[in-house]
Amino acid sequence: MRDYPEMIAATGHVEPVPRRIRAVAGKATVLDTTRAKYVWEWPYYPAFYIPAEDVTPGALIDEDHPERLELGTARRQSLKTGDEVRSAAARLYGEDAVAGLAGHVRFEWDALDAWFEEDEQIFVHPRSPYTRVDALRSTRHVRVALEGHTLAESSSPVLVFETGLPTRYYVNRTDVDFTLLAPTSTVTACPYKGRTSGYWSVRVNGIVHEDLAWTYDFPTAALDPIKGLVCFYNEKVDLFVDGAEIPRPGTHFS
Repeated sequence: MRDYPEMIAATGHVEPVPRRIRAVAGKATVLDTTRAKYVWEWPYYPAFYIPAEDVTPGALIDEDHPERLELGTARRQSLKTGDEVRSAAARLYGEDAVAGLAGHVRFEWDALDAWFEEDEQIFVHPRSPYTRVDALRSTRHVRVALEGHTLAESSSPVLVFETGLPTRYYVNRTDVDFTLLAPTSTVTACPYKGRTSGYWSVRVNGIVHEDLAWTYDFPTAALDPIKGLVCFYNEKVDLFVDGAEIPRPGTHFS
């Protein structure tokens, strides 16, 4: 039984972006626009579609590779930044594009080195304008375990509710048994929380379970309550809240 709400935005939904959007590659600004559009290519979050006029002249090189896509015909583009050419970096939509997307460019996120909404860097993908992320302090009792070993236990967690995902439970480091954890070099990023500053694998019963826990020492301002706290993947551990076992996402208990 799922205990969190699903996303409701329909695929193909298009809306204007009310924020200034910029992106850079190398030392150059590739795009700078106040006329971007949100396009939901799937229900969880939108992509930015940028008017071609707001892309730096000469930054795109046509690859002579037209593609017929759900939103219309697009031509694949390479991105030129300094002496470097990044292939398959973007698509430029033609006149048959739907929903006013003709003449818009859809960049691959990782083809650019950094994206900004107004003057704040954003990560991974655009933030959904319909999504609110809350980090709420709680006195619920949370225990995290794996194969019979308690990894963390807390009565002062911070609960994070976000973007159609299972509730995440962040706990104080003093509530974590670090004798079972080993740091790794993994770094991930989140459009709502920022970039992680630490990851840990868990070793129990002679088996190493890779990258089960993480922390944000410098989260975005909106998620400041999780600063320095540790969270475990619900999907990969046994989670108990107020004594009740919480099903791993994608499973259910009879």
